[in-house]
Amino acid sequence: MIDLVANWWDRMTGIEVWLFVFGLFAQSMFFMRFLVQWIVTERARKSVVPEAFWYFSITGGILMFTYGILREDPVIMLGQTTGIIIYSRNLYFIRRDKRRASAS
Repeated sequence: MIDLVANWWDRMTGIEVWLFVFGLFAQSMFFMRFLVQWIVTERARKSVVPEAFWYFSITGGILMFTYGILREDPVIMLGQTTGIIIYSRNLYFIRRDKRRASAS
């Protein structure tokens, strides 16, 4: 198994290494949203979706969409588009509600 990974790594070009690292970072944004949500939910002892969840979601979505463009992968691009729209809409509602609350 180690030889297989070593051979795979040795065959990668500079741009492929960069894309690999970029893709890992993008995917880590999605991991962070679940980690944040889990911690907040455990502390509250009820299901909670904190605002940070949506910021990690949109950041991860945009980065994964960019990764899809760089990899020329329409499946990734299409899959991320819907999420980015939903995450943006949730952040819009959060900001709208905060503005309304501060105005009253």
